[in-house]
This record gives sequence, C-alpha cells and structure tokens, in this order.
Amino acid sequence: MRDNVDWRLDQWRVERPDIDPAPMGVVGRIQRASRILDRELHHNFGTHGLQLWEFDVLGTLRRAGPPFRLTTGALVEASMVTSGAITNRIDRLVARGLVTRETDSSNRRCVLVTLTDQGRELVDEILVDHVDREKELLTPLNPTEQEQLAGLLRKLLIGLGDGASDRT
Repeated sequence: MRDNVDWRLDQWRVERPDIDPAPMGVVGRIQRASRILDRELHHNFGTHGLQLWEFDVLGTLRRAGPPFRLTTGALVEASMVTSGAITNRIDRLVARGLVTRETDSSNRRCVLVTLTDQGRELVDEILVDHVDREKELLTPLNPTEQEQLAGLLRKLLIGLGDGASDRT
C-alpha cells in the first residue's frame, strides 16, 4: 500500500537521486496525520459548540482535580501558548460562563482560573464522545500497533526536548 507521501518521495528520488528523502517521509507523515486528526477533532468539538482550544483549557482544568483550579502560568505551560493567548482564551471562556478568574489572595501577582460547574459538566459530557472519536480514528492500527506508535512518538518527543516537566 502507498500513501500520498510516497508519491512525493518518489518525485524527490527522481529529481534529486543524490539525497535520501526518507526523513521527509517520517516528518511528512507525522505532519499529514496531525492535520487530518486536527480536522476531525475540530469537527467533533464543533458538534458540541466548542473549539479544540476551548476543550484543551477546560480539559486541563478538569484533569487538575478538585477544586479544578490552576494558575494562568500552569495553563500556559500545559497549552504551550503565550501568556497573551491564554489571557484571550480565558476571557472568552469567562464570557461563556465556563471558567472564573480571580486574583490569588496569597499572591496578588497570581491569577487563578477555576472551572465552573457548567464548564465541568460540559467537559464530562464531551469527554466520552471525544475518546470514542479518537478510538475510531485509530482503527487502522490494532491495539499492539497503537502501543508501538505511542512508544515511538514518546521517544521522538523526548528526544526533541518535550519530556515531562516535574508535576505534582
């Protein structure tokens, strides 16, 4: 079986036989898979009236456990966006009544973001559909292949400097 990337690699082999395009095959497939998965997840969240980034913030707060509260700094780290972007995202989620924002009384420079009951209910409602959709997207791979792929991607990410930070 051949995929779209094979076609591009064949072209490079013809045009530049002096270069081995194999790395382009790996990176190209990761990029294409990422785009396809993002498109499918955006569609799935859209059916629930959410954007992917909104679920990311709400899910991060939900995973934090009771009281479902994190600092903006922790949200920046978890979402890998700038502090300006997270501020904009929080503003939009506050306007929808899905989170609250307050200054930490013990550290006035620190802002705490808390998942509201409405936000928690929404995340809990969507989570089952989200996991089911991801399971469906991975059906071309059997469970053993999924584990192998997860392990290889973990190894790649760690090698690229994306190891887990110390989290409590």
